[in-house]
Amino acid sequence: MANKALVLLAVLFCAQAVLGVTIVSKSEWGGRSATSKTSLASYLSYAVIHHTAGNYCSTKAACITQLKNIQAYHMDSLGWADIGYNFLIGGDGNVYEGRGWNVMGAHATNWNSKSIGISFLGNYNTNTLTSAQITAAKGLLSDAVSRGQIVSGYILYGHRQVGSTECPGTNIWNEIRTWSNWKA
Repeated sequence: MANKALVLLAVLFCAQAVLGVTIVSKSEWGGRSATSKTSLASYLSYAVIHHTAGNYCSTKAACITQLKNIQAYHMDSLGWADIGYNFLIGGDGNVYEGRGWNVMGAHATNWNSKSIGISFLGNYNTNTLTSAQITAAKGLLSDAVSRGQIVSGYILYGHRQVGSTECPGTNIWNEIRTWSNWKA
C-alpha cells in the first residue's frame, strides 16, 4: 500500500511539473464575464508585477471575496471591461485568473499591449510575501514562457518602473529585484 501511495505522489508531482502552476479559473472564483476583450499578442517582452494595495487574504474564501471586490471596483467604478490584471496571487499561494492568457489587461498605462500583469492581493508596503506566493509567481512566469505568452528573455518590471506609483509595494519590490529577469 505504501508503494502505491509513493507512486501516486510521484505521478502527481510529475504532472504538476509538466502542467505547471494550478490556476483557479474566473468561473471557479465566481468572477463576472468581461464586457469586452482585446487580444494580447504572443511572445511579449515584458511582465509587470503589481500589488492590489488592499486587504491581504490568506484563505481561498477570503481571496475570492477580495477578487470580487476588486473586479467590482474596476468594472463598476472605473468602467473597465474586467478586472485589470491577467492574474492575481493570494496569500493562500493560489494563482487566480483575472483576464487570463491572451487578453490585454488594464494594469499599466502604455504597457498593457506589450506585457502581462500579475498582481499580489494585499498591500506589500506592510504585508510580506510567503514562499508559496513566490513559488506561484515564478511558476506562472515559467508557464507564460512555455505557452509563448512572453519570451524566455522577458524583462520583469515592478509597476513603479513603468508608472508613477509606489506599486508593487516595498516588500515585493525588494523581492523581485533578486529575480533573474528583473531589470533596472
